[in-house]
Amino acid sequence: MAQPALLETELAPFFTTKAPFQFPYNFREGFVKYWPIVSLVLLLLALPAILAFLGIGAAFMPLSYAGGVGLGVGYTIGMVIALAHIVLGFMALPGLFNRKRSGWVLSYYAQLLSIVSSIFSFSLIGILLGLLFLMLLFQVREYYN
Repeated sequence: MAQPALLETELAPFFTTKAPFQFPYNFREGFVKYWPIVSLVLLLLALPAILAFLGIGAAFMPLSYAGGVGLGVGYTIGMVIALAHIVLGFMALPGLFNRKRSGWVLSYYAQLLSIVSSIFSFSLIGILLGLLFLMLLFQVREYYN
């Protein structure tokens, strides 16, 4: 087996053998088959929104500081994490389509970034959905060589 990704060996038992439930076999098969296509569509839909937020944020930055408000570090960290998530998602696509481990690892890192972003924004729903998706990723890990 290839070199484990960062925290992969520590997290794997919690999302596989110790997980509260296992996704059905047919669901996992469908996920592996259709996830690259769904991921591509979602990334293409998210990209303009992220670029628009960056543009709007850049346009209003001088005005917000002049008014004493400031967009703050949280906004900047959130946008950097979102851009990194999109870049990792696009980098993972070839590996996901070819069912290579490198695609799984990049998706795993993108999902970790998504969870970190949800933590920074105090989004409980984002954290829970991120952990659920991470569990799914771990349960389909064997499909990627």
